[in-house]
Amino acid sequence: MALFITYASYSQAGIKGLLAKPEDRTTAIQKLLEGVGGKVVAIYNTTGANDVVLVTEAPDGSDAVAVAMAVSASGAIAKVETVRAWTSHDFESVIAKAAGLTGAYVAPGS
Repeated sequence: MALFITYASYSQAGIKGLLAKPEDRTTAIQKLLEGVGGKVVAIYNTTGANDVVLVTEAPDGSDAVAVAMAVSASGAIAKVETVRAWTSHDFESVIAKAAGLTGAYVAPGS
């Protein structure tokens, strides 16, 4: 399965909900991911630009993005960004592909 990192920030409504009923949201997120065949690897509450950093496994990018969209649609999240992550070992194949393509692209105006 592919690995994804999601950065999210609560909306004002989401913060109000947490303050009204403080709880660990891991189970709710895990349930959504199980619905697409994925799982939570780690979930962290953070300070700074993001309130949540979520590390998940999912069959593909459309599954991870669908979960993020479903959570956003609830109104509890103000912004969300999901990125694909690779281990250094797995990223070697991406680097090899890029090396094979180097020089093949013709820039505009060339």
